[in-house]
Amino acid sequence: MKKILKSVATTTFIASLAAAVPMTAQAEKVLRFAHDNKADMFENPAHAFTGVFKNIVEAASNGEIKVEVYPSNQLGSAKEHIQMVRDGQIQGTLASVGALAGYYPRIGVLDVPFAFNSNAATYDVFDGGFGKALAGDIEGSLGDVKVLGFPDTGGFLGDQLQAGDRNPGGLQGHPHPHHDAADPPEDHPVAGGEAYPLAWGEVYSSLQTGVIDGQMNPVPTVTFAKFDEVQQYLTLTNHLFAPYTLLLNKAFYDSLSDEERGIIHFAAQSGIVAGRGVARVIEASDRGLAGLKEKMEVNALSPEERVRFRDATQPVLIETIREAQDDAGDKLLDMFLSESQKANEQQYLK
Repeated sequence: MKKILKSVATTTFIASLAAAVPMTAQAEKVLRFAHDNKADMFENPAHAFTGVFKNIVEAASNGEIKVEVYPSNQLGSAKEHIQMVRDGQIQGTLASVGALAGYYPRIGVLDVPFAFNSNAATYDVFDGGFGKALAGDIEGSLGDVKVLGFPDTGGFLGDQLQAGDRNPGGLQGHPHPHHDAADPPEDHPVAGGEAYPLAWGEVYSSLQTGVIDGQMNPVPTVTFAKFDEVQQYLTLTNHLFAPYTLLLNKAFYDSLSDEERGIIHFAAQSGIVAGRGVARVIEASDRGLAGLKEKMEVNALSPEERVRFRDATQPVLIETIREAQDDAGDKLLDMFLSESQKANEQQYLK
């Protein structure tokens, strides 16, 4: 009898303990997040974002939401990540402008060259009214995603060219298809360039073998992709800013409680700030311009050159972009031009 009573008491205690302790393992929600960069928070803004995002979500939810990060294209290409988010196979990704364009052509309104004068101006635009309008339009167009912001891919894009191609004509690997419509000044480093579509994983080898002559990426990307090993010239044109779009699966987002959504939004905002900070630190460190200057010939456009290149390329490209857009895209383009101009006119604490 004592053994039976002891067994009953033990069973009752275990049942009471189970009721008192949150059923984390059973109630746990998993947010699978994929991106196409290396798993190093100090090497690229993408993983800096995901590292901070994961930490905050898991800590603030007391482990009830688990974030699994799959870097380096472990689950597929950047374009495939978007489809996987839409299908609910994964719950989140950082979508590049190029990858998103196949699903959402209106993202092409961001292709206006020389739209921004500073990083601060980009933050004002993508964290402000235009960013909200763009996020809402993406959500409405795709229908199955939630947009939580526009993280930094590494900063402004510059042109990187092969040895012997400092001022060539007929380049392969020109920055962007839209940009073929413009005729930049003859001394622009990519004058005469021709766009060449290429998967990200093939860029290094294509530069090495001469399939392409140049590419366009932010400084942190040049560093971690080791493009300095296969290119000699870097021109800081800072002519384009192309952020990531932070996408979540809408069904997953809708399944969260209001408290959980608040955690996700806070984590997203914090991750975006972290990614931007890492990008700026890399630019200024030995892993950025300081280090690249020892391996490449680095040049920056003067303010006068920027104005001249902007005047030569921007009007025709704006019209080319406009022609490719529907009425909704046309309105977004007008808003982008207006908001970027306002942001450029602002000065810090003045």
